[in-house]
Amino acid sequence: MLAFGPNAARLYTQDAQEAYMKRLIVLAATHIAALGLGFGLGVYSLPILTAEDAPDVAVLEQAAKTASYSATLSRDLRGSDSLHWGEGRISLSPETISHIGELAPGPDYKVYLTREFVADEAEFEAARSEAVRIGEVRSYDGFVLDVPEGINIEDFTTVVVWCESFGEFITAAQYRTAG
Repeated sequence: MLAFGPNAARLYTQDAQEAYMKRLIVLAATHIAALGLGFGLGVYSLPILTAEDAPDVAVLEQAAKTASYSATLSRDLRGSDSLHWGEGRISLSPETISHIGELAPGPDYKVYLTREFVADEAEFEAARSEAVRIGEVRSYDGFVLDVPEGINIEDFTTVVVWCESFGEFITAAQYRTAG
């Protein structure tokens, strides 16, 4: 901006201050966005980096072979999405629950048994008071969990994988009908 006379220095200073403030706002916004992106990537990638190796395929197949029930986990359930899904075969015996397949990586996954089939967060939250927690998922490409003493798989119908940290439904499979 061209200015002449006694106000020229003040106009230049005001224009420079406005430009400086705009620059500060843009820098702050881009740094906050980068920080948010880094945090989001960290939340997503940390579970992948810290996941335990899946049990040997022979162990998973043996657990499946001796199971009383098996069912298919699907990523097509109402509560599953591109970041929260599971697929494969889940097998149950009175002593173990095993999974041969894949789960979307995420923090703090738990396996629950419910008395009725649930397909999303709302249904699981409604059934949660009667659900029992079996254990923690520590690998995303297969797992074997011991059924805790005193839990009878015959009292339930459905296996649910749930993200405890974010209250997110991952997947579920009905292994038997009630009755």
